[in-house]
Amino acid sequence: MGLHDPSSSSGGRSFFGGFWSAALRRKAIGIATDSVAGHGGGLVRHLGLFELILLGIGASIGAGIFVVTGTVARDAGPGVTISFALAGAACVLNALCYAELSSRFPAVVGGAYLYTYAAFNELMAFLVFTQLMLDYHIGAASIARSLASYFVSLLELLPFLKGHFPSWIGHGGIEFFGGIVSINILAPILLILLTVILCYGVKESSAANSFMTATKVVIVIVVIFAGAFEVDVSNWSPFAPNGFKAVITGATVVFFSYVGFDAVANSAEESKKPQRDLPIGILASLFVCAVLYIGVCLVITGMVPYKFLGEDAPLAEAFTAKGLKVVSVLISIGAVAGLATTLLVGLYVQSRLYLGLSRDGLLPSVFSKVHPLRHTPIHSQVWVGLVAGIMAGLFNVHQLSHILSVGTLTGYSVVSACVITLRWKDKVSSQVSGKCISAHCEGIICLVIIAFGGFLAGLCYRFSGSFIIIIFAVVMAILGAAAVQFRQGYADPPGFSCPGVPIVPVLSIFINIFLFAQLHEEAWYRFVIVSLISVGVYAIYGQYHANPGHNGSNPM
Repeated sequence: MGLHDPSSSSGGRSFFGGFWSAALRRKAIGIATDSVAGHGGGLVRHLGLFELILLGIGASIGAGIFVVTGTVARDAGPGVTISFALAGAACVLNALCYAELSSRFPAVVGGAYLYTYAAFNELMAFLVFTQLMLDYHIGAASIARSLASYFVSLLELLPFLKGHFPSWIGHGGIEFFGGIVSINILAPILLILLTVILCYGVKESSAANSFMTATKVVIVIVVIFAGAFEVDVSNWSPFAPNGFKAVITGATVVFFSYVGFDAVANSAEESKKPQRDLPIGILASLFVCAVLYIGVCLVITGMVPYKFLGEDAPLAEAFTAKGLKVVSVLISIGAVAGLATTLLVGLYVQSRLYLGLSRDGLLPSVFSKVHPLRHTPIHSQVWVGLVAGIMAGLFNVHQLSHILSVGTLTGYSVVSACVITLRWKDKVSSQVSGKCISAHCEGIICLVIIAFGGFLAGLCYRFSGSFIIIIFAVVMAILGAAAVQFRQGYADPPGFSCPGVPIVPVLSIFINIFLFAQLHEEAWYRFVIVSLISVGVYAIYGQYHANPGHNGSNPM
């Protein structure tokens, strides 16, 4: 038996005590909204309201509007229109929460990470960042591959080019080691071009996004009007041939077609009038996307009976069947423009998130450097382009699509919770509670109960579990919501105010976690594994390098 070393024991306690103290630090609200001068130079405010709206639309509408609408309609029938309407309504809840917080923190980049840092603590903010960033990295590489494939398909519309492109240029790639490695040349080239545009300046990249997004929207409108003359209303009957459950299932699938409006929140430091324009940009871009999606759904299900819709290019095939090949060509152009803008905005958002974390010391300072002439975070921008380029050029990242959306749903849920908790902090009375625990801790427990209710209801729905358990989960969430409503004090925030707090954010949390339960099981494993790795990285690096001047007091 060796002798017990008391210094070792005290060292362990000291480490865990220091870790816990650092993890619970918060970003002070006053500092969060101050100028960021002195951090390698600031970004420049070039984005007006119109550019912000196009930024949100560009991030949300990709090639999916020409594909997902038809593939979901094969199961939901014409009821896919209701699926998109329900999904849009659910996204409005998230958008309202983002709109309030973007108005509350109008001066600094960071989005969901920044809001979590201010409302909860440093460790949770870092976890939100890592989950979101993995989604962004994999998503960017996957979109780049799709863009390469669509771009080659567009070129092959020219007869003298058809069939002359090898697979390693655009379509798929040359596979090695049983498909683990898949070489694609065009995807990294496209990523390099977009990265150069983003590094050149936000004004130039915004102009490129505005042009491509406007082109895409015009093409979608042309498609809707051209298809409207080919609609046979008898194809809309029966409206929900496979029942309302198929419509609900369709809504869980198309929910992710609206993801992208949060990109507007990450442009806070480059918006001319952020407190006014960010909330409008978020909500307006979501509204435009919903109208376009619903219009395409009505057209595609009215032109062709839902049973005969194709899987790969349903909308293009529908117009070809009607003898409108010109519209099919427009759809191909729109798909390329849609993917290009989605990728451009995705890379833009990633670089701004890296910039925000680097300023706070949670990442190396190289990511916070802003070019003195171009006023863009070139190091962060090159890094995200490099990561996406390597992944898109060497791996078939489409196979990882089933583990995506974890970061999006968890980020949306945490942002909704931020709206509630930040309202508490505005009233001293909300910190007074019973004898056992503080009102703040009680409220956090209630939010966890609401989230658990959403996950339990989602699991039962997914695996056709007992209806009684679903009722129990809903009742549990309702009781948690009632406690949050009546046992906490609330105050109106400055700027835009989300209506119906705390009910709207509570509904948002419940729906987001319900959808989280619909994800592939490997997505759940990914959530746990990435969270554990993130805690390790924070323990080794983040807690020691975080800038204490940017943190508030311990909220617990």
